[in-house]
Amino acid sequence: MKKNLCKNSGLELSALGTGCWAFGGGDYWGEQNQKDVNHVVHASVDMGINFFDTAEAYNEGRSESALGEAIQGVPRDKIIIGTKISPSNCYKDSLIKHCHASLKRIRTDYIDLYMIHWPIHPHSIRHFTNNEAIIANPPEIDETLETLRELKQQGKIRHFGVSNFSASRLRDLPLEEIAVNELPYNLFCRSAEYDILPRCQERGMGVIGYMALLQGILADIYPSLDDVPVWQRRTRHFNANGTKECRHGEAGAESETNAALKGIRKICKETGFSMAEISIKWILENPAITCTLVGSRNIRELEANVNSVKEPLCKDLKEELDRITFPIMEKLGNHLDYYESAENDRTL
Repeated sequence: MKKNLCKNSGLELSALGTGCWAFGGGDYWGEQNQKDVNHVVHASVDMGINFFDTAEAYNEGRSESALGEAIQGVPRDKIIIGTKISPSNCYKDSLIKHCHASLKRIRTDYIDLYMIHWPIHPHSIRHFTNNEAIIANPPEIDETLETLRELKQQGKIRHFGVSNFSASRLRDLPLEEIAVNELPYNLFCRSAEYDILPRCQERGMGVIGYMALLQGILADIYPSLDDVPVWQRRTRHFNANGTKECRHGEAGAESETNAALKGIRKICKETGFSMAEISIKWILENPAITCTLVGSRNIRELEANVNSVKEPLCKDLKEELDRITFPIMEKLGNHLDYYESAENDRTL
């Protein structure tokens, strides 16, 4: 497994990382067997994956707890653990308290990479708390950064980073201290290409891509877009249709998405690659991406995902996939938040 360097921090992340959102089970992804989690984590390490990504918000902390159980018996220096603090919890005292809680759930003495989950402002925070006092008076980013520095000095965290921060949100931050920016990136979510990926490269920040298979759509597990479950069809690719689960309120990009799926299926038929393989290979061809996260619910899925990295995508196929998916990129524009409308983008 190839490893890529985050220049600001010296962290070396495997090109493929294990996303742990489903760990612990919950309403969004359904039940998750802990034995499968244990097997996936240990097999990931055996296959050369060293990065595991979770968050305190995933399944109300159960993702961290499940990962903590799974890593028992794995040499600590073989794994890099990333977790995220919710923006509503970024006041100094609260951040310290929540960091310690994450350490306890993960059952580790230190967190390798501690990230601010979303930008710290009222609209973003509203998705994590209904406490109007916090929403009206959000934490100050300077105080948050200073607290992260203190936790780093104490050895509680090794590095800190951000997640879902657009170029405008990075403008006034000390980028030389920020190890990574975690961003959505896949064939159908290419907004990061407009300006944030070049910005991160220029300033030495690693980029961890998430949602590599667009929650199953790019794994080709749904015969049509109409078959996609309601919780997985909330992005701006879909027409909101007034559904309560889908809050962006836009017309979507279903015609462009269907056309791209048709084109990718044709390529899969011609090459013998699965859509998941094609999708992962395409991401890994972008030198701005340090690590891309893929969720694996069991060993079978993990093996399929890891097989994707064994053979690179040829230049002609990369260019053809760029062409096929560009209409989606153009339609959705320079907006990293795929769950809110363009005017309500939480990353700005």
